[in-house]
Amino acid sequence: MKDPHTVIKAAVSSEKALTYINKYNTLTLIVDIKATKHDIKRAVETLFSVKVAEVRTLITPKGEKKAYVRLAEGYKASDVATKLGIL
Repeated sequence: MKDPHTVIKAAVSSEKALTYINKYNTLTLIVDIKATKHDIKRAVETLFSVKVAEVRTLITPKGEKKAYVRLAEGYKASDVATKLGIL
């Protein structure tokens, strides 16, 4: 199992990322290029004490791995974003 702190590198605070937080209850994170969806789910659940419903990933043109992490019902992405200092 990978260390959660090495899996998640940064939170994205772009306008699109903020829209995803409010509209879809989804966090946008830059993650380790070798991290699997399971690693990302485990890291988010461990670090922020939330339940994850879904993880979608993509590789950006810059070569970074971006993860869209949708939280389960009853958990607010805005609360996690506030902890991270995005909101």
